[in-house]
Parts: sequence; C-alpha cells; structure tokens
Amino acid sequence: MSPLVEIDRLSKFFPIKGGILQRVVNTVKAVSDVSFDIRAGEVVGLVGESGSGKTTVGRTILRLAPATSGAVRFDGVDVMGLDATTMRRYRKRMQIIFQDPYASLNPREKVRQVLTHPMRLHNIGAPTEHEDRALSLLEKVGMSRDQLDRYPHEFSGGQRQRIGIARALAVQPDFIVADEPVSALDVSIQAQVINLLEDLKNDLDLTMLFIAHDLSVVEHICDRVVVMYLGRIMEIASAADLYARANHPYTKALLSAVPIPEPSRRRSRTVLKGDIPSPIDPPSGCVFRTRCPMATAECAKVVPELRPVGDGHFSACIHTT
Repeated sequence: MSPLVEIDRLSKFFPIKGGILQRVVNTVKAVSDVSFDIRAGEVVGLVGESGSGKTTVGRTILRLAPATSGAVRFDGVDVMGLDATTMRRYRKRMQIIFQDPYASLNPREKVRQVLTHPMRLHNIGAPTEHEDRALSLLEKVGMSRDQLDRYPHEFSGGQRQRIGIARALAVQPDFIVADEPVSALDVSIQAQVINLLEDLKNDLDLTMLFIAHDLSVVEHICDRVVVMYLGRIMEIASAADLYARANHPYTKALLSAVPIPEPSRRRSRTVLKGDIPSPIDPPSGCVFRTRCPMATAECAKVVPELRPVGDGHFSACIHTT
C-alpha cells in the first residue's frame, strides 16, 4: 500500500533578523532533512523533547508554515507547490487538533457555530443538514445536545479539546495532525482524551500524526513512532518494537523516564546531561552527541543516516547495531 502522506527530506529554517535594516543575522534550524511516511489508516507518533521540531513538522506538513526545502506528498501530490485555490481543496482533507484547547476556539462563537462553520466553508452537505451533523459530532466525542448553544468559556479544558476534535472531524478529513492534544490537560483528563482518540481511530479508520513529548502518551494509540531530537530523526519503528527493543541511545533515555505501573518493578534510569542545544547553532555531526553516553570523537564528524536495524526499524546512530 502506498503512503497517504510522504515527508521527503523536509527542512524548515527560521531567519533571525536584527539591526536597523532588519537583515538576517542568524538562522534557527528547526527541522533538518526529515523523511518518513504515514499509511492510510495508520497513526504515527512523533515524539521528542520540547525544541525538537515536532510541532514545526506538523505545521509544515499542513502548509501552515512554508517549507525551506523538501517535499510533502499527500495522496501522491506535492502540496508544497500548490497555489492557494488548489491548496484550499486539500485543506478540507487535512485537519489539525491544536495543543491548547483554551486558545483554539473562538470565544465569541457557540459550539453550534464552531462545528457548522467548517461545513459551510468547505460546502460539506446541505445547509439544512449542518445542525444534525454538528449534534452527531458532539455525541461522537462524548458530549450532549444541550451543549450546542454554550460558549467555550463554559467548558473545562477536556471538554474544549473534545470540541476541538469534533471540529477537526466536521469536514470528514482523510488526515489529522494532533499537535500535543493532551499536554495542556490534567493527567486524568489526558487518559480520557487519548481513549477517545483511540476509539475514533478504530471507528473512523483515521489516519493521524500524533505529536507528543512523552513516549508513555503514544504507546497505545500509535502504530509506529518517529523519535526526533533537535530537528532530526533519531529512530523509527513500530510502537511494539520500539518499546521492546529501542535502539538509539536517545530513545532509550526517553523510555527510561516512562513510569512502570507496577510498584515492584523499576527501570534503570538514564539521565541525559545538560540541556538540549540551541537550534541556532546545533552540534556538528550527530546533534545528540553532546548529551549521548556513547559519544566518541567520530560522532562530531559524521551526520548519521537512518539505517535498518530490524524489520521496519531504523536508527540514526553509528555505534548501535
């Protein structure tokens, strides 16, 4: 099966301007040479620390930010080169669930308007059907009819995120970017929203890029996981293989921080030294080498390519097999 979404050597740099003439004085290398794909009906997790470039990848895939170089092929078409009119047709097929449920909803619109506005914008169904569709969406995300005429400020964070999920589903998209959809929520509410997304994935056969900074969040919902660090991919594997046989030292460090629900068991913790370097001046060679317990002098000279270390399992480290 050919992928629905193909990210091919994608890079995104942000210029830093300064001085009276606002000339470019430096560059933030947010994403560098990233490649992976997402098959139809698959949920791929994109994981890494804050500052690793995850959100930038998600926004660039949707062309909410222009790419510096590389391609994003959606259903075989490179969306990076589409004009505004053509891109609007593709936006109907590509939606986003935002990280902050408090800022992502228009405070002046009732839930009814939040859900029907995308239908009107993209001509989804007859106008007389919109209210029924809005009610159906609200019920699908675990809410009720009487909440259609309430404003966002009347809901909790978890309820607002459910409304945001319903809004993303309103145009019947083929692909959704979930940009850290539970990171702003309480732990107990996080589990509820993840369970909801997992149910929707199974019921609607959703194709999704699920962005998170915590590997424990993506363990059950994702089919495959892509691990990023400082703008580059460190490892790609099926979720089961990654949790059982992580290869890259960065992935192993992230996994060592995931709590085990059994009090009698403990993981050997790997504590990374120092902070993540600045994307303005990333380390030469392997960007992870300044914090890696396995780093050698060779790591400063070579930018490791992703190479196969198992069936569908790829790692970017010169010291692992």
